[in-house]
Amino acid sequence: MNQKFVVSVPLYRQEQEFKRLDVALSRQNLSSWMLKGAVLLELVLVRLKEELLRNGVLHADETTLEVLCEPGRPAQTDSYMWVYRTSGDAVKPVVLYDYQEGRSGRFAKEFLAGFTGTLHTDGWGGYRLLEGTGVTLCGCWAHAKRKFVEAQKICNNKSPELAESVGISYCDRLFAIEKKAEGFSPQERFELRQRESRPIAEEFYEWAVRQQDKAPPQSLLGKALQYALNQKKYLLAFLEDGRIELSNNRAERSIKPFVIGRKNWLFCNTPGGARSSAIIYSLIQTAIENGLKPQPYLEYVFEQIQLHGSENVESLLPWAADIPQSCRMPVKV
Repeated sequence: MNQKFVVSVPLYRQEQEFKRLDVALSRQNLSSWMLKGAVLLELVLVRLKEELLRNGVLHADETTLEVLCEPGRPAQTDSYMWVYRTSGDAVKPVVLYDYQEGRSGRFAKEFLAGFTGTLHTDGWGGYRLLEGTGVTLCGCWAHAKRKFVEAQKICNNKSPELAESVGISYCDRLFAIEKKAEGFSPQERFELRQRESRPIAEEFYEWAVRQQDKAPPQSLLGKALQYALNQKKYLLAFLEDGRIELSNNRAERSIKPFVIGRKNWLFCNTPGGARSSAIIYSLIQTAIENGLKPQPYLEYVFEQIQLHGSENVESLLPWAADIPQSCRMPVKV
């Protein structure tokens, strides 16, 4: 598990390495262990999800996944791996992955049933199905900036007077204020944003409305402006709560380990394999977020489940005091 889901070494390459070590372990055997191991890890996953949903601010993202043997679907049909995670203010960080056959917003709505609070997302409209369920959506200024950067690239001109450069500058000024707020309490961050971020954000939208009349709608600049204007409600949400972040980069960083792994192992063979991958990624990435070494932590969890079953799942959670020191990353001095 550590080799595949942390180091991104596919099972067929692990099989080859075992063979070179004169150990006969087939890919099918390794895959079977993954499936059975994931079933045991579900005991912990249930508690992690409960903890996730208790938080007031979460992040979400999704990426494609090819599953070869999905009943009634061609092999090349895109499935999706979703990620849901706690925000920077969480005392107990949780990162959970969820395999689904599609990208419908109903999957996010079902997974987050019972959650009330703010959800960081990109600009994809499917997440709007969660509005009206006690969930407030928050947009991503990194996405907004990215669109101006793409528009600037085709101009081959980085003059500060260029509209594309001006859009980037507004975003950079907001991120600079967030840099100043590192280590602030939510209330201190909220007050700083009222003083410094709000005037910049309001000025940006006044400028965007004026620029929209000048930029062709189908140009990259026109699309960047339209994105920002369409997302205004969500992009300005960060001004209302000091716990909200300026971007959804936290979720993007959490989906990256899966994307890197996917480049190496390419696909999942069955829906069961995809679900198992989601469970294992969840345990591993949550462990990393809590300062644990994935392999020793997994060894400890499996050992305790074999010995005690579901008697004391609390002691297996990544933040539990019972986790041995051998599982913990060295504390940086």
